[in-house]
Amino acid sequence: MIRPGRNDLCWCGSGLKYKRCHSNFDDKLESMRLMHAVVPSHKLIKTPEQVAKIKESAKINIAVLDYVAQHIKAGITTEEIDQWVYDVTTRMGGIPAPLNYEGFPKSVCTSINNQVCHGIPSPDVMLREGDIINVDCSTILDGYFSDSSRMFCIGEVSPEKKRLVDVAKESLNVGLSKVKPWGFLGDVGQAINDFAKENGYSVVREIGGHGVGLEFHEDPFVSYVSKAGTEMVMAPGLMFTIEPMINMGKQEIYIDEDNDWTAYTQDRSPSAQWEIQVLVTDDGYEIISY
Repeated sequence: MIRPGRNDLCWCGSGLKYKRCHSNFDDKLESMRLMHAVVPSHKLIKTPEQVAKIKESAKINIAVLDYVAQHIKAGITTEEIDQWVYDVTTRMGGIPAPLNYEGFPKSVCTSINNQVCHGIPSPDVMLREGDIINVDCSTILDGYFSDSSRMFCIGEVSPEKKRLVDVAKESLNVGLSKVKPWGFLGDVGQAINDFAKENGYSVVREIGGHGVGLEFHEDPFVSYVSKAGTEMVMAPGLMFTIEPMINMGKQEIYIDEDNDWTAYTQDRSPSAQWEIQVLVTDDGYEIISY
């Protein structure tokens, strides 16, 4: 951690002297680091100006998912969902972040039933009555990133699938309740894992949340099988996603060998996931995208 002189301008770009801005903040980080905590670097702490621009990106992301919610139904192909996402995003001035990201060929991820995440939209995949689907949307606006996803039940779904979707959303909210300034990401992970297991479900280990805002995927990795009091310190200004993947069966997954993207449950059981983008604040948290 490189610290300015007390009368130098603060590293955050506020224009204030360091002693009147982030000096006490850095003192707190340093004291926690000396106690062997994992602390965020300055580059992971979002400034008010950056947060304002990320929120503009999030307006598009939220609007896209709202559009999907209004139009999704049985008989729609996942390719049509991809086209909706591309059209709404670009019409509002944004860019779909997944499109061509490390070779991903589409503008959105559509993961159905036993697909855990990173499902690739296709004209050959049609939604049917009883399906559950996660639509994972990410947006770039003027170089700033937003990211969130929602589950949708197509028509009448089985009670078992409906409960899975509901518990997955509740698990996210349980984790969110643990987002507190100067707490630990492990507090979030353990709360989610405990809640899911109490309800008879398992939590995916290999894939988790991530920092986001200035890049699509930043540090830290956000695990949902972590222990309270571990992982990175949630310092005010840290921004990340909460997106646990909850399986009806066992936690094991595998990646599609043909496309090298789509994750499936090993036992073919259904999986559900909701995702929000969260900013840690001085007195709690703020939801940026949902």
